Amino acid sequence: MFARSPWKIIALIVLLCGGAIAAHAVESYPVRPVRIIVPYPPGGTTDPTARAFSTWFAEKFGTTMVIDNRPGAGSTLGHGIAAKATPDGYTLVLGTSGGLVVSAAFGTKLSYDPVKDFTPIGVGVFVPFLIVVHPSVAAKNVKELVDLAKVQPGKINFASPGTGTPNHLGMELLTSLTGAKFTHVPYKGGGAATVDLLAGRVQAIFGGAAPWQPHMAAGRVRAIAIGHPTRLAALPDVPAIAETYPGFNNTTWYGFLGPAGTPPHVVKKVNTEMKNAVADAAFVKHLENIGMVPTSTTPQEMGNMIRTELARWRKVVKDAGIKPE
Repeated sequence: MFARSPWKIIALIVLLCGGAIAAHAVESYPVRPVRIIVPYPPGGTTDPTARAFSTWFAEKFGTTMVIDNRPGAGSTLGHGIAAKATPDGYTLVLGTSGGLVVSAAFGTKLSYDPVKDFTPIGVGVFVPFLIVVHPSVAAKNVKELVDLAKVQPGKINFASPGTGTPNHLGMELLTSLTGAKFTHVPYKGGGAATVDLLAGRVQAIFGGAAPWQPHMAAGRVRAIAIGHPTRLAALPDVPAIAETYPGFNNTTWYGFLGPAGTPPHVVKKVNTEMKNAVADAAFVKHLENIGMVPTSTTPQEMGNMIRTELARWRKVVKDAGIKPE
């Protein structure tokens, strides 16, 4: 046998040691605090969702998870910061369909590409919208609301937190599926829209389940339909719009992503713990109590969802002739 060169032996040792170090790094992630960017301020539904998952991650990963609220520009500011972060697994973002799909479909100028600039990890929750009406509205279900709008086109004022929001686009989708004519009344945020609906100055809104439930319980408003494809466990008597108008889906969602190039071992580890979390009964109950529908997807399924919903909402925006303000 030929004697091996000492330099070749040294190179082999270095290669083996380097492989062992790399394998250890993959196995031990994370070894320092992980930042989770939340593109909305504290409160609402994004922040408690992010904190629920971050608490789970911190326990399972044995490290600190730092919530970094970065509100602004309809959630696009926080998404943009996340897209430009170092793709090492130590910056993640609680991505929302508003920032990843609706804003892009609406034609908002973005500092990021929602498909190319992120590595999807998984969807964690759906956030269903309800059609909520003032008690003075005679309709008890979505078909009756549509029939009213057809008899008196434009007489039913549909509020939203702003033009191009998921709430607004839900109304436009309902219009396109039914031919009913509603009048869109955009507000600068959900607070003013809520006040005017409670006062009866507008008649209907697509709103999140959790914020409206106290008003529903007090009889100040009435929920007549769910935008999610199926009924909610928390509101089993409120039918899904899809039961009357097949194919209707106006549900926002939140999930985790990293900047493009986030390592596969990070994606796998975070996705695995997301799935473990939504398989835990106590975790699920906590999210359901704040109006969420816990779910789990693969990274590939999340990426496909972003692309599919971009195409769907772009069509709704085009058909409705909506222009960015």
